[in-house]
Amino acid sequence: MPDFDSFVVLAEMRTGSNFLESNLNALDGVTCHGEAFNPHFIGSPKDAPILGVDRAVRDAAPLDLLARLRAAPGLHGFRYFSDHDPRLFAPLMEAPRIAKIVLTRNPAESYVSHRIAAATGQWKLTDARHARAERVAFDATGFERHLERLRQAQLRIMGALQRGGQSAFYIDYDDLQDLAVLNGLAAWLGVPARLEGLDRSLKKQNPQSLAEKVENFDEMRAALARIDRFDLGRTPNFEPRRGPMVPSYIAPAQSGLLCLPLKSGPEAALRGWLEALDGAPLRRDFTQKTLRTWQGAHPGHRSFAVLRHPVARLHAAFCDRILDRGAGGFHEIRETLRRRYDLPIASEAAGPDPDPAHHRAAFAAFIGFVKANLAGQTAVRVDAAWASQRMLLQGIAEFECPDAILREDELGQALPRLAAHAGREAPPWTNASDPHEDALVAIYDADIEAAVRAVHARDYARFGFADWRPLRS
Repeated sequence: MPDFDSFVVLAEMRTGSNFLESNLNALDGVTCHGEAFNPHFIGSPKDAPILGVDRAVRDAAPLDLLARLRAAPGLHGFRYFSDHDPRLFAPLMEAPRIAKIVLTRNPAESYVSHRIAAATGQWKLTDARHARAERVAFDATGFERHLERLRQAQLRIMGALQRGGQSAFYIDYDDLQDLAVLNGLAAWLGVPARLEGLDRSLKKQNPQSLAEKVENFDEMRAALARIDRFDLGRTPNFEPRRGPMVPSYIAPAQSGLLCLPLKSGPEAALRGWLEALDGAPLRRDFTQKTLRTWQGAHPGHRSFAVLRHPVARLHAAFCDRILDRGAGGFHEIRETLRRRYDLPIASEAAGPDPDPAHHRAAFAAFIGFVKANLAGQTAVRVDAAWASQRMLLQGIAEFECPDAILREDELGQALPRLAAHAGREAPPWTNASDPHEDALVAIYDADIEAAVRAVHARDYARFGFADWRPLRS
């Protein structure tokens, strides 16, 4: 019994999928049903039903057609592109008995081929006498969009295969002319039949070189040279994914405002402001169920999160979680940092050292620890107190996408607008939301700024932070 009960060719337009399909169909016992889940037709533009299923029936219950393909005698499959019915992707990729054939092509070749096909209207060629030739202009912006779309599609496929513990048969456009490779694919599918020769009913369109097909080839070459193919400027990210942290959300007693606090931000000041808004204790300790109930009871509600400058935020985490010897401090992590990472503070130290030089040295050591911690180089957990704000917001967005992402230094203007939306008069807000600002002012310099930028480069890039400035300046 073969390992697979069906197959899918995961490809994109202009990658040679028609040619691959014709050769798969030339194998005894194998049937490829074209673009079975193309939203604009079923199988092929002729719209002929597949195994008795027409387009209307397929659209109503796409998984029923997939089940028919898997149950049909022989080995049946289809071609699936990234813009085909999205309802199919997860069940398709989660089924290990559906063989995955991943077909790729040089992105520059596929982009130019697509431009030519769009210009000529010829998407398939069976008789070379009817070939239509056209030189096209290369558009760098359009190509970069094409490249990014292909990259995202391949990452999505690879991730699904990895999570499912599956492997795929990868085949490139150039491999389609290799009979041994296609027969190797047949063997991998568990099909006893072999091809004696390639199916030549489809002809290669535009076999010329790119220089002959592109009218501004020199411009194309220059544009491709500027593309960072290996993403050399990328900052690696080893931070763990975070959940939405729903129990940390807070709301006034009655007003339809929901604050999504980010750890080591102006949490205490926001709690005070929201409590003063309605003059009553806050709603807190939400669960996902009670939060949905609250949302339903507050039509027109608004949610918001507040970003703090990375320097001030990392300093607040250091003061509140490492230097604080009270209930909020991380005492075990503090001792680990002292012993293992040479944090220069005394065991009895509580709060910032009154000597700025000593406090600066301790904070600099903590910054170095956080850099290693976020890079996965320590045995200590990555705590939300110093995790990147980008990752915290990404976790929040899994459940509740904020209506507004505010900056701490803009709260004096932003909070009154939120209060007005809730039909309330805004309580006063001062720029005294960071109780550790004076200690930071005493030690801050360009080296501290650069060190924090190295730790939270993504937050600086994503949120446009400039150099830190005191809120009370």
